[in-house]
Amino acid sequence: MFDVVPSAAADATDPTALDTAVERPRSDAALLVAAGEVDTLTAPRLEAAVDELLGTGADVLVADLTGVTFLASSGLAVLIRAAHLASSEGRRLRLVAEGRPVLRPLQITGTDELFDLHTDRATALQVDRD
Repeated sequence: MFDVVPSAAADATDPTALDTAVERPRSDAALLVAAGEVDTLTAPRLEAAVDELLGTGADVLVADLTGVTFLASSGLAVLIRAAHLASSEGRRLRLVAEGRPVLRPLQITGTDELFDLHTDRATALQVDRD
């Protein structure tokens, strides 16, 4: 459905390539930062980064997608899978997204309900206090 703009092969000199990094800003939190296009060719890179994020065992899982310029259905599938895996472990994936390239696919498919959506990283990383 959204796989209409294929990116070039992932390469550090290509502005459409997908860059990912997983960080541990705190012992209880893990952060995935992604930037670039997520399409059929780059979704495996996102999937590997999401698997790394989930594998940290952190209670607070955040994926900062503010640098994502295109989210294809293949990338959406990666995020949905991650939300289900996190949920099965009693955790919830928090997404940082503010632009149409990420929010629109989530909204039109109704999958935005699977995530805690935030507009900034600091808020997403806050620990919930019951």
